[in-house]
Amino acid sequence: MRRVTLFVNGTSKNGKVVAVYGTLSDLLSVASNKLGIKASCLYNGKGGLIDDIALIRDDDVLYVSEGDPFIDPQSEVRVTSDQHGAHTDWLTLNIGGRLFTTTRSTLVSKEPESMLAHMFREKDVWGNKQDKYGAYLIDRSPEYFEPILNYLRHGQLIVNEGINIRGVLEEARFFGIEQLAEQLEVVIKNSQPPEDHSPISRKEFVRFLLATSTKSELRCQGLNFSGADLSRLDLRYINFKMANLSRCNLTHANLCCSNLERADLSGANMDGANLQGVKMLCCNAEGASLKGCNFEDPSGLKANLEGANLKGVDMEGSQMTGVNLRVATLKNAKLKNCNLRGATLAGTDLENCDLSGCDLQEANLRGSNVKGAIFEEMLTPLHMSQSVR
Repeated sequence: MRRVTLFVNGTSKNGKVVAVYGTLSDLLSVASNKLGIKASCLYNGKGGLIDDIALIRDDDVLYVSEGDPFIDPQSEVRVTSDQHGAHTDWLTLNIGGRLFTTTRSTLVSKEPESMLAHMFREKDVWGNKQDKYGAYLIDRSPEYFEPILNYLRHGQLIVNEGINIRGVLEEARFFGIEQLAEQLEVVIKNSQPPEDHSPISRKEFVRFLLATSTKSELRCQGLNFSGADLSRLDLRYINFKMANLSRCNLTHANLCCSNLERADLSGANMDGANLQGVKMLCCNAEGASLKGCNFEDPSGLKANLEGANLKGVDMEGSQMTGVNLRVATLKNAKLKNCNLRGATLAGTDLENCDLSGCDLQEANLRGSNVKGAIFEEMLTPLHMSQSVR
């Protein structure tokens, strides 16, 4: 792959190294984008016109023209007091009705790839509009432009009190002053108060419940309730999807038809809770206590615990008729004296699970792992067709 260095015709500054590929037109297109001009022809260092890309060699230095004749950069003195395009020219900018006077070099040197640099690097390249006094018109906020101009003058970010730093950031982005924009983003980030990840207390949650209309859907997805006392609260139909309810006290809480999908209930105490029609798909309730819970809905709406992690849970004496525990993990769990009549336990891991005294009539245990499971004192006989492993 060949590489060449491109300069604007007549200059030897702010060159761009580019790869040579495709046709001569492709190279001119790349030159236009890199140098901010309408490239139409290329010259070598001796002023020879390049009309075939095959003539270009690796590491050539080429000069890009908009159609004007070749100008030798060694013989042209670009920075003179009487030259209109000189970077030492004094310019006046009319920014939203307020005048700012500065030099061309201030606008060009610090951020050579910015919009301001492209606008004022060469006179009238962009066809800049001027007012009747000759000031260049730019329709932007003068309040936010002043810190940007001072940054271009001395390289320091200084924002006066009372000026919204986010407004300065938007102007910096508009003018393409990337280094300043990065600094402003860091300042804004550091000025923001740290996020509060502390758990929600019972008092805060009760206040939230009382302030919410009974007709509004309560959404608590992803909230942190870790260790909170939510016992005996009416939590029906609330969406707790992916919420952190670990070590919560939910004893005798009414969670009828609530959504606990993928919620963290590890170590929670849910003894005596009403869980009719609850959705607990893929939740993590490892080590939780659910003794004496009611999953049985008289209307026929069945609780769904498919794929839930229920390792080591204590669900002794719970009413679980028709509950869906498909492919759930109940390893080392205590389900003593549970009513599991008609429950779906297909593919469930019941290893070392205590099912003594349970009612498993019409329960589906196909494909479940019952290694080491205890089936003593069953209320109804367990038919062999119910389990195949």
